[in-house]
Amino acid sequence: MNKKLFSISLALFMIFLMPHALAEPTDKVVVLETKQGNIVLEFFPDDAPNHVENFLKLTNDGLYDQTYFHRIIDGFMIQGGDPLSATPGVSMSKWGTGDPGYSIDAEFNDIGHMRGIVSMARSNDPNSAGSQFFIVHKDSTFLDGQYTVFGRIITQESFETLDKIAELETLPNDQALKTIESALIKATVKDRSEISDIIDLEPPQRNNVEILSSEPEVYTNNFLGISFYSPVGWLIQSPPQTEPSVPDLVVLGPQTSSSSPAISISIRPSSGIIEEEIEKLNVQIAPLIRQDVLTVLGEGRIMVDNNPAYVLRATGTFENLDDIVREVNFSTVLFVNENRVYTIQYSNHKSDYDNHQDEVNLLLESFQLIDSGPDSTTNSSSDSDIINLNNEEKSEGGGCLIATATFGSEMAPQVQFLREIRDNTVMSTQSGTAFMTSFNHFYYSFSPYVADYERENPVFKEAVKVTLTPLLTSLTLLNYVDIDSEQEMLGYGIGIILLNIGMYFVAPAAAIIAIKNRIKRQ
Repeated sequence: MNKKLFSISLALFMIFLMPHALAEPTDKVVVLETKQGNIVLEFFPDDAPNHVENFLKLTNDGLYDQTYFHRIIDGFMIQGGDPLSATPGVSMSKWGTGDPGYSIDAEFNDIGHMRGIVSMARSNDPNSAGSQFFIVHKDSTFLDGQYTVFGRIITQESFETLDKIAELETLPNDQALKTIESALIKATVKDRSEISDIIDLEPPQRNNVEILSSEPEVYTNNFLGISFYSPVGWLIQSPPQTEPSVPDLVVLGPQTSSSSPAISISIRPSSGIIEEEIEKLNVQIAPLIRQDVLTVLGEGRIMVDNNPAYVLRATGTFENLDDIVREVNFSTVLFVNENRVYTIQYSNHKSDYDNHQDEVNLLLESFQLIDSGPDSTTNSSSDSDIINLNNEEKSEGGGCLIATATFGSEMAPQVQFLREIRDNTVMSTQSGTAFMTSFNHFYYSFSPYVADYERENPVFKEAVKVTLTPLLTSLTLLNYVDIDSEQEMLGYGIGIILLNIGMYFVAPAAAIIAIKNRIKRQ
């Protein structure tokens, strides 16, 4: 009898205890004490368990204390969580570039980016989230499926504080004019039971949107005659060919304080003998080795697209523009095909070098030569965002005015997007190829001179970039249409040309006529 009574009592005790034990992981909230008031966050561990765990860890570590909401856009969102904003001596221009020293993989879900939602900031790489987060000020569903939602704010004071921060007067770079007003003083993990004024909210809205893929995609460059799987979120750029050593393509990974992965691809004329190219490489690096700047770690042989390739691994110590010394590791792969030598080089901070080896191996294993590309006697001019089909050699400087104006700016991804449209859409038809041939003849009659002046005059370069914005935007329309015939290519092409004529000539002319008429009436 006593045993039975004890068992019943134990069972009742376990039943009483179990809900509390099971609820504990979801009962944690974070209180953000800001200059404008408190913001209380609850979390969605079922949708983004790793992000929730990461945010709670960073909060307990004190990473968010004494930071600032460094990006404020009224009607959109407020962004914070950069440890650099709490680091004395760091320029405010670098706020927004910091991280906790690592990144976590995306956990994209179908929760909508509605007012009060907390989501994780990231770079182009979907798997680059670290510590920075943003709180949605007004519904922004265009972000759905592309950023990891992991929580929301849950008190009336939280919403009022969100409004106060979002409505702060800001500088052109979206930082608060009075920096102290955007301060995040302290972040604290608390039990939900400690918060007395939680609003009775409905479950978060879920939208039927396509989740951004985190799978690598094939990149094809018909002009260079190459294709490969590009790592997810890595940015592909064709830098201006200002000197022979500039690569034809640069594939840039997510940039953090401890990581700067980059893969460069160069295609140059060759004698066709790989041993001669290896000797040239050794001659190039010999001075660096003698000066103890570079140390060779090893050599090897692999196959790239069924071509025997030579691999050189090295490490070096270099100073950047801020006089910060970095230890950098390199892997250089070169192979010869016909009368061209292909050089693929991966470089990164020594501490992070091995972490991106899978992405590099994927690119190398998928690298293929396709049946096109530059003439082997001509130094490739892939700096042009519009292909120079006439194979005109350029002297140092010059180049493409579009590439020069947008290089390294927020418009660079858009230019890369247009390059892919050019290669995969425009150049896929005879009329598109014919148009590009004649257009290049006209375009390069003035482009090098404009590009040179852009390099000499930053103000002029910025003006060109602003002027190009509507043009680049209108050209992206070609990516949203199906072009299956010459007639369709001509039709859409002429339509976009007329659209740009309207933007650049008709609209200004109409404005001038209207002003003249108004003057006459006066």
